[in-house]
Amino acid sequence: MWFAVLSSKEVGKKPLGVRRLGKDLVFWRDGKGKVHALEDFCVHRRARLSAGRVVGDRIQCPFHGFEYDGEGRVRLIPALGKSYEVPEKFRVKAYPVAEKAGMVWLWFGEEEPKGEPRFFDDIDEGFAYAEFRELWRVPFPRAVENQLDVMHLPFVHNTTIGRGNRTLVHGPVVKWIDEDSFFFYVFNEEDRGQRVKKPEELNPEESRVYLEFIFPNVWQNHISEGTRVVAFFAPVDRDKTMIYLRFYMRLTGIRALDGLMSKLAMPFNKVVFHQDKRVVETQEGDIRKDLLVQGDLPIMEFRKRLFREKVLVEFLFGGEK
Repeated sequence: MWFAVLSSKEVGKKPLGVRRLGKDLVFWRDGKGKVHALEDFCVHRRARLSAGRVVGDRIQCPFHGFEYDGEGRVRLIPALGKSYEVPEKFRVKAYPVAEKAGMVWLWFGEEEPKGEPRFFDDIDEGFAYAEFRELWRVPFPRAVENQLDVMHLPFVHNTTIGRGNRTLVHGPVVKWIDEDSFFFYVFNEEDRGQRVKKPEELNPEESRVYLEFIFPNVWQNHISEGTRVVAFFAPVDRDKTMIYLRFYMRLTGIRALDGLMSKLAMPFNKVVFHQDKRVVETQEGDIRKDLLVQGDLPIMEFRKRLFREKVLVEFLFGGEK
């Protein structure tokens, strides 16, 4: 599966060492601008490749100058000369990467990549956006599920987007588009003693709020046709997640102006974001201990999809269900 793991602007011609999905990785761009990702160590004496430099299309170890291509093969051992044919065993693991929507995506799994990374079809180049990233000390599922949670707004965000005391949660309605993406529709209102409605009693078209999720780690809030909030949840370790938050705007049609408006709106988005963080970082990490209720339907659907991925279950729980 494709995971969005870095913002494209983080990766330049200088090696970038980061930890993602429990692995120490080095990313860099070759002479043509293509991004590569390898295990972040040299097979010779285990020095960090990320402390080295890019030479042409290769990354060079800082210790003895071993040069690696984008496939992880050592192509040059300077001490043995340019004419030396380096044995096949001198290699590190290379990871398939792709770029889309201003993000670097990493393929996670032993099988060959399937298709291209997916992003939202209704966000095109006409949108401008502002972006920031922040590390949360929570497992990847906790970070994702916070954005699938339609019940927490009047409690966590009572001074911002949760005003109105809409504690009663009808549904919500989850509509799968395909095996990896779904919409979910929100019908929250003030509790006046009325009966909570089940999803089948609701019409999604009557929802004023709807959101979208693409498995495994991309989320969108459709605020309006020209205003969106998007988040990418990049797993670092089992207990840490780097979140990239973007505020997209297409209101004036002038990218520079829309971009400025996006930046001006980011402080408010950060306030909302940090209201979430304050609570989510208090949660126990193991999602398998939760007792869910009807209002958690988007979370339930996410978990069904999550537990179908053996490699992801292994990463998160050591293979135990």
